[in-house]
Amino acid sequence: MNGPEAQSVLVIEDDPQIGPALRQGLEAEGYLVELVTDGLTGLQRGLSGDHRAIILDIMLPGVHGYRVCAELRRAGISTPVLMLTAKDGEYDEAEGLDTGADDYLTKPFSYVVLLARLRALIRRSGTGADIKDRDRLVRIGDLWLDTGAYRCGRGQDELALTAREFAVLAVLARARGRVVSKQDVIDEVWDRAYEGSTSIVEVYISNLRRKLDTPFRRRSIQTVHGSGYRLVDDRPPAHA
Repeated sequence: MNGPEAQSVLVIEDDPQIGPALRQGLEAEGYLVELVTDGLTGLQRGLSGDHRAIILDIMLPGVHGYRVCAELRRAGISTPVLMLTAKDGEYDEAEGLDTGADDYLTKPFSYVVLLARLRALIRRSGTGADIKDRDRLVRIGDLWLDTGAYRCGRGQDELALTAREFAVLAVLARARGRVVSKQDVIDEVWDRAYEGSTSIVEVYISNLRRKLDTPFRRRSIQTVHGSGYRLVDDRPPAHA
């Protein structure tokens, strides 16, 4: 069997056809699958931290998927979340990602694409394996990233990022002040199955600024119009 045995996936999906089909397919790939059919139970199981990834429907009875994801992130749970929804449109995708989801698929979706994205999320969440691990510890001013341990922070303050937010930040950090285009970010962070617009990078940059810059009154992630983004040391100058 080629699948990753003993890796547990939580599927939160109330559709009587999609949920069991996902469980059957993922179990055939070697995953341990826990299927729950309502948002409250899904939230409780997600808070256990027992899973390598969560597949989360948005339209759920009890507590909707946006709320489930937001509550997990608020509780410090960094398990990668792949959202599923019957909705379509960039606004819905941005809303899902704003709550802390790592990826997003619109129904009907290809099972092959879902599996590829799930594998990519699991790889990134533990080891950052999709981003080459040269220079495990990267520093830009007082901002630091440990790409092996999947941790980052400013000074003594450790910051909570989703798996994909961390991956985007790592691409910028390794460029060490050079401009990185949206397409370069897509090529480094997203898997080959991604066929969406590069504008999705803007959502992640916005999330990173909200977590890395705004609380510290910084502007370390700079937009270079027409080119992309760069990460700079934006610490205030020391007083003489």
